[in-house]
Amino acid sequence: MNLTPEDWAAIRLTVELASVTTVLLLVLCTPLAWWLAHTRSRWRGPVGAVVALPLVLPPTVIGFYLLVTLGPDGPLGGFTQWLGLGTLPFTFGGLVVGSLIYSLPFAVQPLQSAFESMGTRPMEAAATLGAGPLDRFFTVALPLARTGFITAAILSFAHTVGEFGVVLMLGGNIPGVTRVVSVQIYDHVEALEYARAHWLAGGMVVFAFVVLLGLNLIRRRSPSMVGA
Repeated sequence: MNLTPEDWAAIRLTVELASVTTVLLLVLCTPLAWWLAHTRSRWRGPVGAVVALPLVLPPTVIGFYLLVTLGPDGPLGGFTQWLGLGTLPFTFGGLVVGSLIYSLPFAVQPLQSAFESMGTRPMEAAATLGAGPLDRFFTVALPLARTGFITAAILSFAHTVGEFGVVLMLGGNIPGVTRVVSVQIYDHVEALEYARAHWLAGGMVVFAFVVLLGLNLIRRRSPSMVGA
């Protein structure tokens, strides 16, 4: 049995969502992870706990509060309406926001671990050679943390692909707009189309296996630089 056009549309949307989310997470989480790795602020613990919340909260809880916050009566929903952007729930933009929060720890933690494992000596050595803060960061810190960036990108992408509760709560089930692969599988099961569900679910299993295998290979090659 071949995949239906609706299945392919869900796959394309999922890949697009995961790609956008991964790029944005790497950009946004790099300074946050650097701060968490080096700060002595008393806020380090609370901020780290907030970052890790998606690891323990049910996805439906995250989706519910995002729906309330981004909705027409929510503070951010009112702000986006004031900007003339409308509301984000049940749009692709809303899925991106939900995915950023849901996959946040999967980007921050590997980056933070990579920055911490560097120590301070490489940066201090670059400083003695006259390199400025930004120069040291881009020419020393980023290359040394490259494995952490690879791990963060892989985990963020894979975790976003596997979303269900957050995207269903925040995006609903709109074909071509918010219906991702996990929701499409759910639709097939509800319709008792188990054969069609097997095609997508089996693909997800293979994808997850390849991701985990790739991460294991990365850890073997550079165990000191990979955060979990």
